[in-house]
Amino acid sequence: MKTSLLAALLLGAAVLPALQGCVPVVAAGVTTGVLATLDRRSVGTQTEDESIEWKSSSRVNEKLGDKVHINFTSFNRRVLLTGEVPSAEAKAEAESIVVGVPNVLGVYNELVVGPVTSFSDRSNDSYVTSKIKSRSVDSGKYNPVHVKVVTEAGVAFLLGMVTQPEADSAINVARTTAGVKKVVNLLEIITPAKARELDATQSNGSKPAETSNP
Repeated sequence: MKTSLLAALLLGAAVLPALQGCVPVVAAGVTTGVLATLDRRSVGTQTEDESIEWKSSSRVNEKLGDKVHINFTSFNRRVLLTGEVPSAEAKAEAESIVVGVPNVLGVYNELVVGPVTSFSDRSNDSYVTSKIKSRSVDSGKYNPVHVKVVTEAGVAFLLGMVTQPEADSAINVARTTAGVKKVVNLLEIITPAKARELDATQSNGSKPAETSNP
């Protein structure tokens, strides 16, 4: 895929959620579909991750309500929790709830005990994420679709299935991006042979039923 098109798709995926109306919804579906075909996870795993995120959010919100601000990001059935909670007890309870969601293999609990961040703070985090994605494309050292970026309070969390050189490049891009205070590496390292095997499926549209886990 050409760099300019990839950049447009990545930035579009970051911006579209803030837009309203039917046309952006259609565009978002197209963008998501294209990026999904480049993902190293199987389609089944991608679908399961989306289901895990929805179920986790629903169950935690039902229990803790508006007392917390939590983001749920599932990759290969491992869930990253970011955001703010009022107490250590709420932090532990949120993790316990997510652990109980079917098919969850593990939880990275990065919740912070403290006041909920403002809308402007979250908007800035979204902007930082978009800068990391843009610089990932510019670097040309790895496919940015293979690295999921979540930014919370200036801390950039990296998830994905990558080789060690790809991981090193992604970490360096995030670390040197303006506005990033810290980088948390949650990347899964795979061998170059495994990466080639997964990437080769892009051309024929098929995906392995499962992907290897560390």
